[in-house]
Amino acid sequence: MRQTSRHCLVVVVLAAAVLSQACSRTPAAPAVTPDTWAVVGTRQIMRAEVDKAFERNRDPNQVMSAEEALIAKLGLLNDLIVQELVASRAPALQITVPDVDVDKAFTDAKKGVADEVFKQEMARRNLTEADMRETLKRELTVQKVMEKEVTAKVIISDQEVTDFFNANKAQFNIPEDAVHIAQIVVTPVADGQVANRSGDDATTPQAAQTKIASLMQRLQAGSSFGDLAMDYSEDPESAPRGGDMGLVPVSSIRQAPAALRDAVLAMTPGNARVVNDGNVLRIVLLVSRETAGQRDLSTPGTKEQITQALKARREQLLRDAYLGALRQDTLVTNYLAKRLVEGNGKL
Repeated sequence: MRQTSRHCLVVVVLAAAVLSQACSRTPAAPAVTPDTWAVVGTRQIMRAEVDKAFERNRDPNQVMSAEEALIAKLGLLNDLIVQELVASRAPALQITVPDVDVDKAFTDAKKGVADEVFKQEMARRNLTEADMRETLKRELTVQKVMEKEVTAKVIISDQEVTDFFNANKAQFNIPEDAVHIAQIVVTPVADGQVANRSGDDATTPQAAQTKIASLMQRLQAGSSFGDLAMDYSEDPESAPRGGDMGLVPVSSIRQAPAALRDAVLAMTPGNARVVNDGNVLRIVLLVSRETAGQRDLSTPGTKEQITQALKARREQLLRDAYLGALRQDTLVTNYLAKRLVEGNGKL
């Protein structure tokens, strides 16, 4: 009996020792401080990180109230939460971003801007080149994860295209001459919900001008219009479709705001230009001009148009589901939002 008791005592002591060693190897979670604005899994998003994102996007000449600044920062914090959820999957997927890719993205971002002017603008925003490179690397990581986990998994079969056409033949009977256009929209204010793949959002007129100029340069350098629209357009309706607006009757174009009307009517297929209608900036691409009549799957462009539309729709569905599953599987606490609620809108 005594031997049994001693044996049990030894087992308990050994188990306690093993448990103690295991606990000592587990790093303690960083303490939450007033500067902790969110926690995603075990990673803290600090106030300084949100402030840097705010500085990158804001117009240094614009005076904002405390409430306006907090509204913008809440949106940016949510973007950073989504980025962290996605980027945290990179190690398991063996995804890395080589320095050469970051260098290229950095060069593209400052393309057309003199080095001295670029440095001055960075200084005005209290940012460093290292800050920008870190941001670009994170954005590229998010893009690679989404491409592998979402985009690469969306495959549209010929049968699906045929079924869609047969069920929607009326859509391909053009009653009058029309234009097929696509757009990338950039707004000068913070959006409540960003629908593009990268979570990018211009929040000031200056940021919008800079963003639209950068996107136009990338188009001229050969980037895909559809990819840029899905990654950066701020229009929740057309961004998931690669900016595709489908066929628009010429009669409707003639009734559009003058800047948009004149641009579309003057363009030739395959060309894109920036249109400023006073409220938003757009890069409008004229895909084609179409004459009235019934189309079928042998009509040039019809099959491709259906494939792209079905792919964009399914990709958006899979993207939303993927992000929803990540949120479900990861503990996310938005301390900034909680503190604002508890303080009745005051931090």
